[in-house]
Amino acid sequence: MKVAEVKPGQIWRSNQKGEEWLVTKAYREAFDSYVVMRRIGSSESEVRRLKVEKSSEGLTLPGFTLTEG
Repeated sequence: MKVAEVKPGQIWRSNQKGEEWLVTKAYREAFDSYVVMRRIGSSESEVRRLKVEKSSEGLTLPGFTLTEG
């Protein structure tokens, strides 16, 4: 699936563990875009900051796949 924009509210699935993560914040620093993600369904407050990667396929988060629902 080609992703044109990574924005808050999107749910991404971890390719390694299958966990679902919610994008809570998207922002730019200089020339790069970043997102802050929080794991869904965890009793722990697990948060990650990832750099958004650009390619001919669109935008992506390394190690994650956008869910369709």
